[in-house]
Amino acid sequence: MPYICSIGTAAPRYNMNQEEIKRLVKDIFSYTSRQVERLLPVFDNAYVHDRQFVVEKSWFTKEHSFEDKNHLFQKLAKEYSVQAIDQCLQNHNFLTDAIPYEAIDMIIFVSSAGISAPSMDVHIINERAFRKDVRRLPLWGLGCAGGAIGLSTAYDWISANPDKTALVVCCELCSLTFQKGDVKKSNIVGTAIFGDGISSALVVGEKSRYLTYRKVASPKIVSTSSLLKSKSIDVMGWDVTNSGLEVVFSKSIPSLVQSFWKEHIESFLREQHLSESDIFSYIAHPGGKKVLEAMEHVLQTTNNKLKHSYKVLSEHGNMSSSTVLYVLEEWMKEKVGNNNRSILSALGPGFSSELLLLEWDE
Repeated sequence: MPYICSIGTAAPRYNMNQEEIKRLVKDIFSYTSRQVERLLPVFDNAYVHDRQFVVEKSWFTKEHSFEDKNHLFQKLAKEYSVQAIDQCLQNHNFLTDAIPYEAIDMIIFVSSAGISAPSMDVHIINERAFRKDVRRLPLWGLGCAGGAIGLSTAYDWISANPDKTALVVCCELCSLTFQKGDVKKSNIVGTAIFGDGISSALVVGEKSRYLTYRKVASPKIVSTSSLLKSKSIDVMGWDVTNSGLEVVFSKSIPSLVQSFWKEHIESFLREQHLSESDIFSYIAHPGGKKVLEAMEHVLQTTNNKLKHSYKVLSEHGNMSSSTVLYVLEEWMKEKVGNNNRSILSALGPGFSSELLLLEWDE
């Protein structure tokens, strides 16, 4: 079975707390006092304290063309993705020795915040000593589910090639999609919770010699499952406009957790012959506070099993596909005991749900 042996992240250089962002939004958007009173409580109730961005505060106060935003995405995505990869391959919390770049057999690059042709994985490969025959798979448009789907894709490929290694790289520069002229509520909700995040995961096959480099108990991927809700494309995603990518974010998402996701998680547990009490932790992508609370209600569990999802949401916000790897890193730092099981979960455009069963192995 494939093992997730290391995680790396890259910290965007500009930090803002929620109060600072709220004041900025009041200055940027032209709202009546009544509209302000109605919309700004979204910031207070989001359970987000701090977020990090790749651009400074003044950038948000100016208009930017789609072309300018995308050029900046390409430049900064390359810079920060390389940092996350470096940290992942040299992370002494999880590895006894650094993994050489030439040991990587596949790179899966996940993003929904900008576009590039050639794809961003090519730009990354040119920055480091990766082999020229490394397999490449760019994944675009998966949104918040992208990190989980990247891991599921690595699982499929490594299961077929158990002597290989793969890197999953998630780069979401959500700030660069900011629409200064969009006064719809979905944009305000997005502005209240989304931040920038860049993360990388090393997935190693059970027959790879690099499996011996792991330092602590690693989660091995036992099984994966995907579910797509038909005719739900208006729940989450992007509208592509002349000024860039405009967020689509429906208020129905928490209720879909209590119906669609409930169906998925319950059937997944049955298929694995498990019950909720068999699960040590939930490595859930924190789409928002209400989403996490709805998951707790479905599972009839304590928020302790979701504690790192809440922690990452508070300290970083929702970083789209990257977020679930931040949550996974927090659980890996805890040195979870042998044979414990976790479920990694993420929801994304489509409307879709992705689940992975992990088992911790020393």
